[in-house]
Amino acid sequence: MTKRRVMFISSTGGHLNELLQLSDMFSNYDYSLITEKTKSNLYLKEKYKDKVRFLIYGTKHHMLTYPFKLLANCFISLYYYLKFRPDYIITTGVHTAGPMCCIGKILGSRIIYIETFANMVTKTSTGKLLYPISDKFIVQWESMKEIYPKAEFGGWIF
Repeated sequence: MTKRRVMFISSTGGHLNELLQLSDMFSNYDYSLITEKTKSNLYLKEKYKDKVRFLIYGTKHHMLTYPFKLLANCFISLYYYLKFRPDYIITTGVHTAGPMCCIGKILGSRIIYIETFANMVTKTSTGKLLYPISDKFIVQWESMKEIYPKAEFGGWIF
């Protein structure tokens, strides 16, 4: 039996920490893990070997370079997508995940978005973008179902 191809993607930091809470399920799939390349993430290459790929690290706090890095990440994301061809894309967000999920939606992948644990009462920018296109939108707080009515409450990821 062929394993489903699942791409797990998030930006670095807290979003990646949330995504890595799902690592016990990685081995159930033919998976790929994608995040931004930072010094704090290099250990992932040792732990997950050829399953991990990196995007360019960028932050909106550097508005002069961010648009260029985002554009570059869109092209890199398309390359990674076409190389892996996932059945599902699972993400905890933020900006690095947006382009990949949009590419995936256009090309036929199912999108599963997990809204961050950090937000209890407001929408995130990525949540606003991906809510309409997600096949499954999961929130970690019951209160978030009020602002995302079609979301599923999944409980805390931690």
